[in-house]
Amino acid sequence: MNKKPLILGIESSCDETAASIVTENKHGMPIILSNIVSSQTDVHKEFGGVVPELAARSHIEKIDLITKKALNESKIKIENIDAVAATAGPGLIVCLSVGLSFGKAIASSLNKPFIAVNHLEGHALSPKLNAKLNYPYLLLLISGGHTQFLSVNELGKYKRLGTTIDDAVGEAFDKTAKMLGIEFPGGPKIELYAKKGNPNKYELPKPIFNKGGCNLSFAGLKTAVLRIVKKIKTDQEKYDLAASFQKTVEEILYKKTKIAFNEFKKINGDKNNTFVVAGGVAANKKIRQTLTKLCEEENFNAIFPPIDLCGDNAAMIAMVGMQKFKLNQFSELDHPAKPRWPLDVDAAFLKGAGIKL
Repeated sequence: MNKKPLILGIESSCDETAASIVTENKHGMPIILSNIVSSQTDVHKEFGGVVPELAARSHIEKIDLITKKALNESKIKIENIDAVAATAGPGLIVCLSVGLSFGKAIASSLNKPFIAVNHLEGHALSPKLNAKLNYPYLLLLISGGHTQFLSVNELGKYKRLGTTIDDAVGEAFDKTAKMLGIEFPGGPKIELYAKKGNPNKYELPKPIFNKGGCNLSFAGLKTAVLRIVKKIKTDQEKYDLAASFQKTVEEILYKKTKIAFNEFKKINGDKNNTFVVAGGVAANKKIRQTLTKLCEEENFNAIFPPIDLCGDNAAMIAMVGMQKFKLNQFSELDHPAKPRWPLDVDAAFLKGAGIKL
């Protein structure tokens, strides 16, 4: 019987230091033997956001300990792993460099293959950690740094259908939370505030709602929140604004996803109407409910990663590494860190002044 691969994954693209050991069962389904994630909330709390230099320093201090913890929990000896997969981008360059260099050093010392992984590809394939997923499928990647629709055709082959032309939806959540005085990281807490508020209290803008295909924009929404926040005097008004913001985002994602469904069908027909939602914002329960309802209306199958695998983690990096390992898709040890690394390298860059849709 062929030995199942054991892959060590390393993730340090932003403010989570993470390590994981992943293998697979006899049916080829991934098995997570360990998945350790160390957050840096306390490091960045007083600054209200991630400070790259502090994040990198924290990665340097923790990465060895976190990797040892992942190995201990998996009961795997480091010399028995078959390859090392590490995030090479996109992300903060000073943070990426820590995990990338650490992963290369382990691979080199053990004389094992090294695999550089695109962080976005980790999110794109993350539902494979808990569900059987056939290509092609439509992906909505929603996180603090990214918001885009992609047709996932196979490992390494992606076609972008739409993207944000300014802020990512996760950034809009984080900035709205900060304006409401919610302690960092505040984005996930917007949903809790929203439960106490009236979602119809404030009429908020939906930029490029009726144009631009399935491209999105959130900067105008964020600016509108700022104007209203300056007039707010009570906690209830804060709850109402959070609820109105949450509702507006749901409406934007509902409409743009519906357009993306049609775009996906134009390319792939009705071969596989599977819709995957991944990234940190995919943990938002109300957004899950809204998109699940749309899938029921449009005859798509909705798939979400487990809540604990929506945010940055090393299990998804190790899992992509395992897919590449089986295809002998290895990287050189001089593979660079890439702060910008799109999944669809042919897609136009749609950010900045003068964008026409």
